[in-house]
Amino acid sequence: MPRSGVTPNSKPNCSPMWLICFLMGLSAVHTHAKDVLTVPQQVSISPNYYAQQLSISWLGGSATTFDLMILRTELNETVFYETVPVTVNQMSGRHQWNWTSVEPLECTSLSIKIRSREGQTTSEWSNTEILQGSDLPSNEKFQMFPQDRVVPVGANTTFCCIVEEGKLFGTIHYGNAVMNVTRLSRRSYATTAINQGPSDHTGTNVFCYDNPKAKLTGTVVFVGYPPLPSDFVCETRDLTSAVCQWNEGRSTHLYGRRRTYYSLNKRNCTVASLQQKQRECSVAQWEDNWTLVAVNPLGQYSITDSAEIRHRVRPVAPENLISVIHAWNATVMWQWKHNSYSSLALFCQVELTSQEHKTTRNFSGEGLRSVVVLDLYPDEDYSVKVRCGAQQNFWRWGDWSKPFSFKTNIDAPDAPDVWKYINRDNTGQIIWKPLTHRESHGQITGYEVTLWSPEENIQHTETVPPNTFIVPLNLTQMTTFSNDNKVIATVIAKNAAGASQPASVIIPLHLTDVDLLVSRAVYMYGGFPLSWQSDANATCGYVVEWHDALCTRDCPVEWIKVAAGNTNVSVQSANFQPGVRYNISLYSCSSELLERWQGYMQELVPSSSVPQLSTSQQDSDVLLSWGGIPLVDRRGYLLGYNIYISNGSQLTLLANLSDLGSRKYTVKGLSEGSYKFTVKAYTSAGEDTGATASITLEPYTDWLILEILASLGITALFLVIVTFICYKKRKWVKTAFYPDIPEPKLPGDWSRRQGPLDVKPSPHSMVHIVEKPDWDSSKEVLVVIPEEDEEEDGQGIGDEPVDTDEPTSLRYYNQVVDERPIRPRFPDSSASSASSLDSARTDVTYTGIQTSVSSLVFQLDPQGSSEGHQPQADLSVSCGGGGGGYRPQMQPRAPSDDLDLSPPQSFPEPQAASAGGYKPQRSWHLDSPVEAEESGGLAPSLGSPTSVASTQFLLPDGGSEEHDDERRQPSSAATWFTNLLSSTKP
Repeated sequence: MPRSGVTPNSKPNCSPMWLICFLMGLSAVHTHAKDVLTVPQQVSISPNYYAQQLSISWLGGSATTFDLMILRTELNETVFYETVPVTVNQMSGRHQWNWTSVEPLECTSLSIKIRSREGQTTSEWSNTEILQGSDLPSNEKFQMFPQDRVVPVGANTTFCCIVEEGKLFGTIHYGNAVMNVTRLSRRSYATTAINQGPSDHTGTNVFCYDNPKAKLTGTVVFVGYPPLPSDFVCETRDLTSAVCQWNEGRSTHLYGRRRTYYSLNKRNCTVASLQQKQRECSVAQWEDNWTLVAVNPLGQYSITDSAEIRHRVRPVAPENLISVIHAWNATVMWQWKHNSYSSLALFCQVELTSQEHKTTRNFSGEGLRSVVVLDLYPDEDYSVKVRCGAQQNFWRWGDWSKPFSFKTNIDAPDAPDVWKYINRDNTGQIIWKPLTHRESHGQITGYEVTLWSPEENIQHTETVPPNTFIVPLNLTQMTTFSNDNKVIATVIAKNAAGASQPASVIIPLHLTDVDLLVSRAVYMYGGFPLSWQSDANATCGYVVEWHDALCTRDCPVEWIKVAAGNTNVSVQSANFQPGVRYNISLYSCSSELLERWQGYMQELVPSSSVPQLSTSQQDSDVLLSWGGIPLVDRRGYLLGYNIYISNGSQLTLLANLSDLGSRKYTVKGLSEGSYKFTVKAYTSAGEDTGATASITLEPYTDWLILEILASLGITALFLVIVTFICYKKRKWVKTAFYPDIPEPKLPGDWSRRQGPLDVKPSPHSMVHIVEKPDWDSSKEVLVVIPEEDEEEDGQGIGDEPVDTDEPTSLRYYNQVVDERPIRPRFPDSSASSASSLDSARTDVTYTGIQTSVSSLVFQLDPQGSSEGHQPQADLSVSCGGGGGGYRPQMQPRAPSDDLDLSPPQSFPEPQAASAGGYKPQRSWHLDSPVEAEESGGLAPSLGSPTSVASTQFLLPDGGSEEHDDERRQPSSAATWFTNLLSSTKP
């Protein structure tokens, strides 16, 4: 391995390298030294506690930007930290920056640090400077800041409370409000009042309580405005000095030592208050230019004015007023305070006040000191005052003088206004209006009234006291001493100064009725506007008279006089009343009536309803009638009447009557019942309260009579129709309801009067029952048919001889008449046959039936029918004893109500039977109507009379079988009518 060796030639090679390295190091050290910023030195702070401003200054080298940090020392809370540009003061070489604190600087200690900044490069922080607050432990007092601060309206103010050492904080109050607080340090608390309003004269109290409320401390804040005067102007009163005035404007709400101070042209000014917000300041010498400066703790305001002295003259008030008085004028005099006015051209006003009425008179002159006031009223009290102004370059009116009073002298009164009123009975009055104070010109002592006849030159004078304004007239008495047609009445007023001019009126002695059309006057614009045609006789004018239309005698009239040539006037009076009608008349000056009107100041509704409202019934109509409303109650022009009908609580209009002369109305077509009607009169103002009348409609006699007549007519018509029909159908009616009853056919001539019949007694007839089949219950009556006529259908029954000595064989048929048995009408003296009628067909053989024997009548035995007993083969029928003779059929006696059947009675004695002559036949009736109804009308033949000489029923049975059903089904009504007609036939 080779060895290395060091030779002397190596040293020179290392030295240049070490030199280069050294030089490079020195360069790097120099560059680093240039990059390091200067730390701010000698930091100082200067507080302005009232302005809450902190002034900070330091030495900062060449840097232009610095970081400032302000902290609350105790709690180490940052209050302000910003980078601010600050330039160096060339004279002091120091940097300075001002910071305004939100909280008062006394509230707590503040720490301030500063460092230089150049872009992103900053120096080290300077030493911390501390502004000591009032919350240091060494300061143990309970206090509040700021004290007695003055702030503008709308500002925000922060207050702080430092509690006593060792105590607890309570609350902070702004006025009556409890505020929210922020803790600044261990003992300091702050609150902020936002947008503060103006305070009162003593300011706004802000106070702080500890906890508990054992102690309090506080401060006062004054909130107001800076001054803002206006209307600044200067003028002269004596042509030498100046008086400047202005308006202080809005209230600053700052008083006492904080009030506004004024200076005029840089001279303090003693301000005098003239009126509210009006201020005045006087300067001994006039200057053409003026400047007013107003200052208070919140700021100042200046205003200027300029003018020549002759352009701003405002005279003072005149003094020591006196007057020289007359009846119709007065001279007023006064004096001036300044002699300089003697050469000044003045323009003056004199204000007169009389009876609360003011008038102004203007006067002018150089150095004016007196004026003459004309057109005054005698015996009048006046008050006068004067003011003046510069006639040239008029600026303003001077002040009014003090009022001065005087009274004018009296004078003769004016002529009174005279008129007359004449009644219809030739009496009347002379009337004149009382003189007013301005017309009397003094106290009236009396009136003199004279009646004068021009043609006969006769007059009569009468003196009346001052409070009398009416003199009565009697035209009848006046005609005794004057034959003239008119008399002139003259009235003169007197006072201490003399008599007035005479006032006259013409009085006609003979009244003439003038029929004039009465027009309607309409009240408008405070009166009745009237117009008329011009009258040639009214050379001296017109008189318009009016009075209450209700008055008819000695009316309290009013009037106005219209000059000749005028043909219209508006009648006005304070005595006009609403709802009163007034008569208005137009007269010429010669008392001739020209025109008449009537009118209301205001129409009202009638004060009373229509009188005498009555109702009367007229068939189905109701007539309403009423009387007229008296004029005193109308209170307007009646336009008509409204008629209502009452429907419960509502009124329904029936009619409107616009014809005032018609006071009747008929309500038509009403039904029976109660009605209530109301009648209301109405004017243009409305309806009256209404009059009410009630009526109850009764059935009306005319309709009742018509109904009766109609009923009678209908009944008569019905009877006529029935009669006509019955007449036309009389054969049918006779056949249906009243068939002919055949008379008994007897041999011989019965038309002549016959004597007693000699009838031989006949032997007893014998009846033989030939056959008895089973009885049909529907067959209850036997019809006897002669055996020899069976083949001939029963024809010619009435032609066979009545009496025969041969036994006759009869065939009987059952006919339904009644379900009950037929009672014997003529019982025999012998025992009755007990044979039953149960068979449908029975052949009976009569033996020895004589003509004197009565017709056989069978009685159905109910017991025999029901029990089926058989009758005897030979039944002997006895006719009773005695001598023979004609025996008529007998009318059976009606059964008793209890339907108890009496035992059969024997016939009367033969002597009784044969004693008389012919006896008429009697109708056959059923026992009772009940039996007739029960029979169902099926046995009409039983109701027919039967001849004593016949052996069968006289009425035919119909003869043919096809009529059997019809005979068996007659109606009850037909049966009843048939029985009725049969029973009533003689």
